Amino acid sequence: MSDRLEEIKQWIIKGDHDLGTAKITFLHIPEYLDTVTFHCQQAVEKYLKAFLVFLSKPFRFSHDLVYLLDLISENDPDFAKYYDSISELQGYAVEIRYPDETIFLSQENVKQAISIAKDVRDFITKKMDITIEYNIIIDK
Repeated sequence: MSDRLEEIKQWIIKGDHDLGTAKITFLHIPEYLDTVTFHCQQAVEKYLKAFLVFLSKPFRFSHDLVYLLDLISENDPDFAKYYDSISELQGYAVEIRYPDETIFLSQENVKQAISIAKDVRDFITKKMDITIEYNIIIDK
């Protein structure tokens, strides 16, 4: 296996860990809405970085999903459809983890964040024609 393919897989697996953590938390501690949405944002960040590695496109390490999507969209305009949903997740980045930031979340916001993360994963893995198994909890 090439080093690049291994790196891509590692980014996706790390993203899956974030998405799995989001899903388990949502199912078992549903009041931790900020934690769930944070992990969805983190999952999408890792999936986008996996695709940038696939493109052999350098990127700076950043939590800025729009920046990552901009880099990808320069090479693949199919990703433009994600700008609205990615912008929504952007608000769930690191800042939500601190007490001085108040973001009001509903169950619908959280379900949407999980759905976006899963959709981005599916889209990216299909684009790369790569299959990586994940824990079934993500689909529950």
